[in-house]
Amino acid sequence: MPNRLKVAVSPHIHKPVSVSKIMWSVSLSLIPAGIAGAFIFGFPALWITVISLITAVTTEAVIQKLTNKKISIKDGSAFLTGLLLAYNLPPSVPFWIPVVGSFFSIAIGKMIFGGLGQNIFNPALAGRAFLMASWPSYMTSFTGPLKFDAVTSATPLALLKEGKPLGDVSYMDMFLGLRGGCIGEVCIIALLIGAAYLLFRRYINWQIPFTFILTVGLFTWICGPRGFLTGDGIFHVLSGGLILGAFFMATDYVTSPLTINGQIIFAFGCGLLTAIIRLWGGYPEGVSYAILIMNAATPIIDRFTKTRVYGIVRY
Repeated sequence: MPNRLKVAVSPHIHKPVSVSKIMWSVSLSLIPAGIAGAFIFGFPALWITVISLITAVTTEAVIQKLTNKKISIKDGSAFLTGLLLAYNLPPSVPFWIPVVGSFFSIAIGKMIFGGLGQNIFNPALAGRAFLMASWPSYMTSFTGPLKFDAVTSATPLALLKEGKPLGDVSYMDMFLGLRGGCIGEVCIIALLIGAAYLLFRRYINWQIPFTFILTVGLFTWICGPRGFLTGDGIFHVLSGGLILGAFFMATDYVTSPLTINGQIIFAFGCGLLTAIIRLWGGYPEGVSYAILIMNAATPIIDRFTKTRVYGIVRY
């Protein structure tokens, strides 16, 4: 009679999901936004994306080779980091910006901590923050869509921050991506298509993105420029990189809390910090910095929201 009792360490329940499958699925979900960015801004957007991808994958492979570690670029994590870094860049930056940014994202934001699963900050956002601190003039110089002859133009958030009129930019324009901004953040409908795919496949939960977005919308509506309840929450939801950040970067498995309660706290903090930076900070956008700050708070959130171990009695 065969022995059907097998003793092994956890996990005891397995799912047909791997790191590689998740990473490539997230990258696949971002393709609509990339296509939209290339269509809206033209060839420069595609060129920047390709450079960022090549640099990220090459950097990880070289570092792993030099440190005698198994080369794991097939798992898709470096590809996803390069893609997200490119999506957080204006289409007008010079070619060396995505090179430096992707190198920093992989080498400093990820590999210096030990590689995938051990980094404490989202690598793509760490790279973007480094570029913002080093070359702010390039990172805040935007061009409009090709339909407007790609002339230099401020983003809707920058116009609002400076107290200038928004012109004829409507909610529909922002939803379709007909505005200035970074390559992968402008077309909301394309991002929502990718987000719907991830939610349907259950690669991400709704708690982080919906709490994040709702917090920004409510807080910017409550704290309006003309007093209580005079803000435009819908404008803040549709502008900037909120949708990209909420669905594709704040939900990063490694740098976000493990428990549902922890994820809600994390997302609320991201939304609150984003709104504070947008309303009263010196920079019109705050999504990247908000997520990075809350990444640093993730260990303590996990500590205080961990679930009770089965069989352990609390006194």
